[in-house]
Order: sequence, then structure tokens, then C-alpha cells
Amino acid sequence: MTAAPAPASPRTVRRAVVTGGAGFVGSHLCDRLRADGTEVVCLDNLLTGSPDNLADRADDPGFTFRHQDVCEPFDVTGPVDLVVHLASPASPHDYARHPVETLRAGAQGTQHALELARRKGARFLLTSTSEVYGDPLVHPQPETYWGNVNPIGPRSQYDEAKRYAEALTTAYRTARGTDTVIVRLFNTYGPRMRPTDGRAVPAFITQALTGRPLTVAGDGSQTRSLCHVDDTVGGILAAAAAGHPGPINIGNPAELSILQLAHRIRALCESASPVEFVERPGDDPSLRRPDITLARTVLGWRPTVDTDRGLAQTVDWFARRLVGARP
Repeated sequence: MTAAPAPASPRTVRRAVVTGGAGFVGSHLCDRLRADGTEVVCLDNLLTGSPDNLADRADDPGFTFRHQDVCEPFDVTGPVDLVVHLASPASPHDYARHPVETLRAGAQGTQHALELARRKGARFLLTSTSEVYGDPLVHPQPETYWGNVNPIGPRSQYDEAKRYAEALTTAYRTARGTDTVIVRLFNTYGPRMRPTDGRAVPAFITQALTGRPLTVAGDGSQTRSLCHVDDTVGGILAAAAAGHPGPINIGNPAELSILQLAHRIRALCESASPVEFVERPGDDPSLRRPDITLARTVLGWRPTVDTDRGLAQTVDWFARRLVGARP
């Protein structure tokens, strides 16, 4: 891992470009940037993002949405202080349906976003993923761990897209002098997740609220560490403001099994839905927990949203949108 440079002077971000800004995490990031007074240019091809996520920005003069596939060359007029590259399918269902698009987002999309940052003299932030650790043999996972990834497995399109994106970002930093930072996000959840995106939290919530069985893969002993989207966005912005190149884990070390998660969500929904065990997907990681020592020491960041409180908020958000579901 690259050593941290000397502390940088305070960074002023007057104008930011967010690729994938109509997605789940991207839209929350756009909201936070605007709340901080930063002008935002959002680029998204809406493959998995939604204009509904940006409804609050409709009459915002400091926010611009552009329907743009970042896998094609693009430019943004005017000054840019920060480029955040989020654009990519990010759930197993999405990247299984769109494997080539996922790989292109990690390759061409990352390069085009890096080129924009290089031309503008902007800070570039890559949102990578805990999936670069694969099915880890080291637990919890520090940034120094190289991972255990199947390059041709059913999850490889996402894993390898992000691993390549990290390598490309590092090359732009070392060979071309671009100011870059890499963050690795762990299992973000919260409002604006799509009910059908295939991840455990929205799947369990929609199943519990509609009285269907909660489908737990395998025996449910595999673990995840859930990080509320507000904490994730806070970590992204802390990394953008710092001088460290990363990679830096952004996640919540509070680890729980998938079966525990199912029972917790069922209780929060006050649901009588049964738990149904289904076949476990190939290459599904057995363990997932971030070592956030680096984020704590370098960024002064740690998650603050309690898991039960965050899940209750997310349940409420889904309940208000599901027809026939009881809030």
C-alpha cells in the first residue's frame, strides 16, 4: 500500500462531477455535496440508476443532470475540483445481467473519468469495493490484503472491473501525477435501494413486508458488515478531503450473519414471514468485515449510525413505497 503523503492543505470543492450520481449511493452523495454548497454535475446512463433518486434536485440551480454513458468519451465545461467515479452496476443481479457493461464501467468508464480529472487538475476518487477481497482468507480484511478472487467466476465481472479500476487509478497517480484516492465500500444499505436489486437488505425487507418467505442463501452462516449510506457518504467525502491515496476501507465492523440479518429485519417489520433456505450462489463470500484502522487514523472517520436504527429507517422507507405493505 502506498505511504501517505504529507497532510494536504484544506481542499475547497466548489464544483464536483459525480458519475453514477442517479444510483443509490451516488444520489445520496449528490445530496450531501449540495447541502455543503458544492455545485454538482451528475452523469448517469440510467442503466441501474433512476431519476426518482434525484427528484429533490429538480429545481436546484446548483445541480445539473446529464444522461451520459461514461464508457464513451465525455467532457464537462468549466472548472472541476473533484471527480467521484461511482458509475457501475453494483448488485449481483445487476452485474449478472450486465457483465460487459460492468467491465466497461471499470475500464473505459474509469479511464474517461480519470482523464477528466487530469485535464481539470481535480482530485479523483474511485469508489471500489470490498469485493476486491473475494472470498477472504484473512479476517477482518485490511487494505494490505490482496484478496482471494476467482477471475472467471460468476462474480468476476464486478470483482475484476474494480480491481482493474484500482490498478488504472494507481497508474494515473504514479505515472501521470493525477491526484487520486481509492476507497473500498463495504455493504452499504439505506433508503433508495431498489427492491429487486438482489441484495439481502432490500430482499428481506420487501419479503417481510409483503408476507413472503425470507429467502436465506445456504445455511445463512455467511457474514456481512452493513454500513448505512449516510456513513458511507461521510467516508467518501472524508477521503476526498484528505491527502491519502488509499486504498481505504469504508465500512462498519459490526458483523452479523445473513440468518441473523433475516431475523432482525423480520422483527423490525413485525412480520410472520417464515425463513426459507435456498441454494447459495457460486463464489458467495463466507466472511466480510472491514478493518477500518486506516480510516480512523488517517481520515478521523468511523461509522456512527446504529445498525438497528439504520435498518428501521430503511424498513420505513420501503414500507411507504410498497403497495399494500404495512408501515
